[in-house]
Amino acid sequence: MSDSQRPVLRAGMVGMGMIFDETYRPFFEATATRGLYDRQFGDVDVHMTAVASRTGSRAAKYQQQSAGKIAAFQNFSGDAAVENMLKEKLTFACVATPDNRHFEASKAILESGIHLLVEKPSVLSLQELDELNAIAARKNVLARVVYHKLLDPDHKKLRTLVADGVLQHVNNGYCSLLEPRQISGQQFSEWITGRNPGTYVAVHYIKLIDFTFGGRLKTVLCTGQRGLVGPANGPTWDSCQLRLIYEYESGREAAFDIHTSWVTPDNFPGYVEQEVQFRFDNGIWNGHSRKRGVELTVEGLTPFKMKNTINNHYNGSFLEPWGERSQRGYGVEVIDRFAREVAFVEHGGPASERVQRLESIRKLHYADLSADRQVVAAVEAMERILEQQAAGNPDCVARYDGRTITLH
Repeated sequence: MSDSQRPVLRAGMVGMGMIFDETYRPFFEATATRGLYDRQFGDVDVHMTAVASRTGSRAAKYQQQSAGKIAAFQNFSGDAAVENMLKEKLTFACVATPDNRHFEASKAILESGIHLLVEKPSVLSLQELDELNAIAARKNVLARVVYHKLLDPDHKKLRTLVADGVLQHVNNGYCSLLEPRQISGQQFSEWITGRNPGTYVAVHYIKLIDFTFGGRLKTVLCTGQRGLVGPANGPTWDSCQLRLIYEYESGREAAFDIHTSWVTPDNFPGYVEQEVQFRFDNGIWNGHSRKRGVELTVEGLTPFKMKNTINNHYNGSFLEPWGERSQRGYGVEVIDRFAREVAFVEHGGPASERVQRLESIRKLHYADLSADRQVVAAVEAMERILEQQAAGNPDCVARYDGRTITLH
């Protein structure tokens, strides 16, 4: 089939920072040459048509670097960047900005009748989530959120064992994710003020818990520490300790503790140190990023230019046995999956059956905003508790009744 005959998914990109470079860029570069193929929708091209960012400087640099790798794209910047991007007849658009900027861009995308993929956390409040879901339903488009850790082989195996009844009824859990100070001090320094590492990374584990074990979120508790990346009495947090309490159909409860930090020393060998433990009636699941991974030492390079421990499952650059250079991993796989879902909706059969195809994808709750309510409730509760602590009112408890959050 010639290029002119193949259907095309025209993509937009909001945000051109580290997340784009690690996951979206390799996806768009791979599909620029290979396209997408599936028996459900045939042979489809994917073009990154336009991007929107505040300054446009990184996009301009990438325009030069990507010459010959992907087709030319429009680079919009400034206050009207998203508005201008949406005039480019897009099929879908991705949002990879700081989390407190997700809502406005996502709303504009959905209102334009364009499929949405937004980085986690999708939004920071239930009100924003409900509004986006309502727009997506009215416009008959997908609204999806990136939870790449659900595609981690370890996490997929955990869910398989739970779904198959091998691991029976979770009792409690502990999750920890520690990042080096360069994350908060360099890579995300422009938006660190007033933010916390819990919202940024705890949400990975909130979704893992919510999606894998089910149940009803009842209670959220949180505390945190300050003084390294911001004033000790200010609203910027070094680390957070979050507790979620779920109730299950049996009437039993389970408590989950999630500890996050972005002030770990940069020379710590774990780089991004991740650990989980879940205790069940009949077993224990232990996972650790360093113990499953690779330890590497290269004179003059580790631990600063290269890290001692590397996660080749998430995202890695490889020389394949057949001589091809590739960049792959579950961080890229989740974006590829979304593009395939869009291709199925738009090109997977007669136009008269589009709504049925759309609804079948919405039922895949691993990424749909319609299934993200308890995750966003936990995020909003955490933000509100930390806000109260910063205001001199510590030790608040949030209760969630399925509709609203109340602080005590």
